[in-house]
Amino acid sequence: MSSPDMHLLWAEKYRPKSLDDIVNQEDIVVRLKKFVEEKNVPHMLFTGPPGTGKTTAALAFAHDLYGESYQQYILEMNASDERGIDDIRTKVKEFARARVVGSVPFKLIILDEADNMTSDAQQALRRMMENFTATSRFILIANYGSKIIEPIQSRAALFRFVPLSKELVVQRLKWIASKEEVEYDERALEVIYEICEGDLRRAINLLQSSSAIGKVTVDAVYKVMGLAHPKEIREMVENALEGKFDVARERLRKLMIEYGLSGVDIIKQVHREIFSPEIQLSEEQRVLIADYTGEILYRMVEGADDEIQMSSFLAWLVLLGRRTSQE
Repeated sequence: MSSPDMHLLWAEKYRPKSLDDIVNQEDIVVRLKKFVEEKNVPHMLFTGPPGTGKTTAALAFAHDLYGESYQQYILEMNASDERGIDDIRTKVKEFARARVVGSVPFKLIILDEADNMTSDAQQALRRMMENFTATSRFILIANYGSKIIEPIQSRAALFRFVPLSKELVVQRLKWIASKEEVEYDERALEVIYEICEGDLRRAINLLQSSSAIGKVTVDAVYKVMGLAHPKEIREMVENALEGKFDVARERLRKLMIEYGLSGVDIIKQVHREIFSPEIQLSEEQRVLIADYTGEILYRMVEGADDEIQMSSFLAWLVLLGRRTSQE
């Protein structure tokens, strides 16, 4: 790769700078632009899955509101690191109390991952949202809005972000790949989306990691993620259902020893693949396997031996296959 900026995180490098650059969140962008136009901004709560543009929207909103010098008007804190009551009372209070001069008579305080704040810190924040309304506006960013106390939710305008569509994620990955002069297979970008499930930040970081190997291929993506190729998982399950226990167990050992995958990694991939149209299973088989994968995962998370539990799972698949064939 010829780009001199490989050391940069592409997710940060290509982050949209303005609300006009944000996609897939049209309703949210329209509302935020209205606030910018009127210079009348309430406290706001951004919620939604990771990588859907919450922090980006907050910074783009600040950029459009204040202009190029927006950074001097905002305080950005990550509440997962600075989540205690002392941090809220000192840093936020100190920043919030000072007035600003200009067309926008208030500053912005952006609290990322606010759902990790302690209950006491949220109570202190609630009081500050009331006391410093004349000088500051708060943007709280949370993956789970339900973890924000009700008094704060009632004081903030709610914005729900949704995962990005496959078309938009793949389109963005193609654009970044062209900028960075990265070769790629079309299917590899689709696989990145499937793994990241609408999390664009994770998708971009995975693209960057895969490009470090060379051309971005399906195999490169799975290698970087530390995952087995879905075909190998499907073949292991199919072997077991066909009664070929020894063959299936050899595939399992290859995944665990040669690939270095844990039982938890494998059972999660099995759960994903049983719903793939590429594996031939009846609806009853999918239901039973989905139920049992949950049981096996629980045992391993609780401390049971990975190889023994996965061998037990394959044995159960063999018995399920025999019972199905007899019916």
